[in-house]
This record gives sequence, structure tokens and C-alpha cells, in this order.
Amino acid sequence: MNKILIANRGEIAVRIIRACKEMNIKTVAVYSEIDKDAMHTRLADEAICIGPANSSKSYLNFKNIIEAASITGADCIHPGFGFLSENSQFAKICEESNIKFIGPSYKVIELMGNKSNAKELMKSAGVPVVPGSDGSIKDIAEAEKIAEKIGYPIMLKASAGGGGKGIRIVNSREELAQNYNLVRQEAKVSFNDDEIYIEKFIKNPRHVEIQILADEYGNVIHLGERDCSIQRRNQKIIEETPSTAIDDKLRNKMGDAAVKAAKASGYSSCGTIEFLVDSDKNFYFMEMNTRIQVEHPITEMRTGIDIVKNQIKIAAGEKLKLKQKNVEFRGHSIECRINAENPSKKFMPCPGTITGLNLPGGNGVRIDTAIYEGYTIPPTYDSMIAKIITHGDTRNEAISKMKRALEEIVIEGVDTNIDFLFKIITNPNFIRGNFDTSFVEKEILE
Repeated sequence: MNKILIANRGEIAVRIIRACKEMNIKTVAVYSEIDKDAMHTRLADEAICIGPANSSKSYLNFKNIIEAASITGADCIHPGFGFLSENSQFAKICEESNIKFIGPSYKVIELMGNKSNAKELMKSAGVPVVPGSDGSIKDIAEAEKIAEKIGYPIMLKASAGGGGKGIRIVNSREELAQNYNLVRQEAKVSFNDDEIYIEKFIKNPRHVEIQILADEYGNVIHLGERDCSIQRRNQKIIEETPSTAIDDKLRNKMGDAAVKAAKASGYSSCGTIEFLVDSDKNFYFMEMNTRIQVEHPITEMRTGIDIVKNQIKIAAGEKLKLKQKNVEFRGHSIECRINAENPSKKFMPCPGTITGLNLPGGNGVRIDTAIYEGYTIPPTYDSMIAKIITHGDTRNEAISKMKRALEEIVIEGVDTNIDFLFKIITNPNFIRGNFDTSFVEKEILE
């Protein structure tokens, strides 16, 4: 592994470049025309333009990215998250082009990317799943039959879905008739795949995921859980580890189930198994993310394990040196996602030039970002511009550090969600750990 091309942008591209520098691996940044002054282009050893601002013509352009790797002599591609990170066709093209895709094989991405197929695999592996259809549903008649069997409310979900898209909650047969074709259309538009499936709607669950590392020799370990229940419209806002919703017994069961899930799929790389935990402490497999996650830093802060470096080492064919018994968990960590958006205007994105910037620091505070004073946030991509991660010996200490960091951070020139995040972490129910996935709508936006 001599040179890695990072097929991404923003803070995750910067994060990967930093890991590569520490491993003495050369890097290539790719960028769209609107990103020519982005931080990742400045930090990498080389940078090459791959097309115009529109992501379909740049960051999602297979041909241009593969050509960029060929021109620069990169023998590996790291996809980061989003864009092509879970695109099995791109992973396959990398393999056919003799370029190492830093992630699982294209066959595993394909298998786990189809949510209904993944669910069937988990059932056969003995991993608990949410009651619902056996794979994709053929027509509305089948949907009505399944809904009557498992009982309303149900969820209609895109089989190739992700990012909170292609999901509708249905409370009755009448609502099913109204929403069935709408979900299929949304799935087709968002994922170019109109297959959908049905799941029982678990009311007010906790969203808890398990981070795993798996090498190419069948060795799999987990790095504990992350609670991602603080969400707005199915998009994560704040994550923390450990979760206040589960005890050690349940934690061990979920960790074992995640390892079992990874082994059943023949997985290698870093990955995340996502579960729903209901009010009776039952947990159900939801999906597997076959990539690095936005919220990976809180696990790194708590375990001291660099997930990105391990991901690169696994792709290089190295065996995992870590054993499950050697994974140590210390303290508590929280992450807040800073978005350039205006919460008072329905979270409208707010691109523009940053005219003033002060980033917090100090013991137990980490900032992952690609912004700088004078940087112009483009209107073209996701509105997340930074992540604040704090770590303390206790949850209260981690919250106190986050409160202090949110008070310190200054981003002038654009609107952000900083005050909105501060409102959440100072909410009495959040501080008590008394929340679920409906928390933001019930407590903050009411």
C-alpha cells in the first residue's frame, strides 16, 4: 500500500489524510471545481480535479475517480462515508482495475446494502430482527396481508435505503394504500431501486449501534456501542458512548450479536451493526453500515483505538492484532454535529463564507473539521461542517466539556445549529439520560 486516493471531501477526507500521514502513506485528494480551495486538497500530497460541482459529475463519477487513481499511481481508494462508500458497483470496478477498495468486498456491500436481504441473513444467523416481511414485497395486496399479521403501526422502507430516506410510518390500512406507491417512487428516485419492505414500527426506541473490526482471516471484534437516539427526521445529531439505555448484560449480548452478524456476512473492514432497543430492553437488527461512520471518533476517544488506521491495515491484508479481551473501555464520550443551517427556518442550509472562526480545545475535546476562516461553504453538499467530540471520566463530565466547547466555538458569516445543540445537551431529560428517538420532536421542537 504505497498511495491512497481519498474519494471524498470535507472532514472525513481530512481525517483519512491525517491517518495516512501518521502511517507514512502518500495521499491523493480529489476535488470538484467548487472545492478547489477545500482543506483536504491542501493537506494531501497531491490533488486532482474530477469534475464540476454536481456530485454526480465528480464525487460520484466512477470513471473520473478511477482515472485519477491511474494518473497519480494510487494503488488504493478510501471512500470515506457517503458518496461511493457503499456502492458495490464502484467497489467491483476498483477490484477489476487492480485498485484496492478500502472496505469490504463488493459482494458483501451488495448483500448488506439490500436491507431486506440483510435481514434474512441475520435471521438465519440467529440475530434478532424486527418482525416484518420476508424480503421485499411484491404488491400492495401482500403488504396488506403482512401488515394485518404483525399489526399496525408499520414502516414501509426502501430496500436499498439509507440516510433516513424512503421511510414512511403507516398506522392503518387506509394509510398503507395512500403511502405504498409514494415510498416506491421515493426509493426509485433516491436509490434507483423501487424495492420496499415492511417492518413493525417500534414505538419510541433507542437507536444503538455496535462498532466492529473484522480482518480478512475471520477475526472479528467489537468496540462497544454508540447511542444515536438524538435525531431529527431520522438524521443523527448527537451520539454518545456508552448508552444509558443498556446494562452490561445487554451490552455483551448486543456485542456478541454484532460479531455474529459480521461473521455471517463474511465481513472484513470496519463496520457498524445498527439495532433498535425497545422499552422492554429487547433489541432488533436494523441494518449494517459497510463503511466508516460519521460518529466513529467517540469510540476512538473511549477505547484509544484508531479505527481508520485499523481499516487501512485490514485492507493491506494485516491480521487484527487486537483481541476482544484486550479492548478497554474508559469513561464517556459525546459527539455533536455542527451544521451550517438555520434551525429557526426549518433547518434551511446556510452556505457562505466563514468570516470569523474560533475552535474550542483543551483536555478531552477533539474537533474534526475541514473549515477555516475565509473558507466558503458550497451550497452543493451536505451541511455538516464540523464535529465536536468530548471525553470525560463520567457522562456528566463529558456533558460539561461539551457545554463548554459549544460556548467557546465561534463560526461567523453563516448560520449554524450550535445554539440548537446547546439546548439539547442542557435539557434536563437529556442530562438524566431519559430520551429516545422521538426526543428532539417532543422536547426541543415542540
